[in-house]
Amino acid sequence: MINLILFGPPGSGKGTQAAKLVAKYELLHISTGDLFRYEMGNDTPLGKEAKSYIEKGELVPDSVTVGMLRNKVEANPDVKGYIFDGFPRTTPQAEALDNLLSEKGQEVSRLIMLDVPDDELVRRLLERGKTSGRADDSDEGIIQNRIEVYKSETTPVFDFYDAKGKSVKVHGVGTIDEIFSRLCHEIDEL
Repeated sequence: MINLILFGPPGSGKGTQAAKLVAKYELLHISTGDLFRYEMGNDTPLGKEAKSYIEKGELVPDSVTVGMLRNKVEANPDVKGYIFDGFPRTTPQAEALDNLLSEKGQEVSRLIMLDVPDDELVRRLLERGKTSGRADDSDEGIIQNRIEVYKSETTPVFDFYDAKGKSVKVHGVGTIDEIFSRLCHEIDEL
């Protein structure tokens, strides 16, 4: 079983590449954004709890996010593996993911970080903002802040898995197919 964390700052191409990896390796793509939308849209107990935090402008606690993740994993026991996208974002979340997978006799196979220079991230997000309708993709100041939050809060997850020999950086600039080829090279080595 292959369990991947696709990692990188906003605008690094995680969503684009995850879709291609899912098709090639027949993995289940688990996006925290999708989990939140599903749970809240279906008015589940976890969805209601998450919504109560979001409506107050607060971060949803890890326990709620991990609960949603657990539901998704347990609802799909027969997959060949998972691609986690947007999770874990913090070291405590990484520890929670490791514990969840350990309960299933599994582990994270590899964390693959799409390494993209900041100026390229800003360019990509501003371009995406022209069609995405997302306000946070259209304001360079907000984009810079998102990148800084990623660096301060999320990059320690790379270090967490790197200490276990599981983290790798992949050059995330080039054509979609060139980047995909680099990702496949890393996965095929597993």
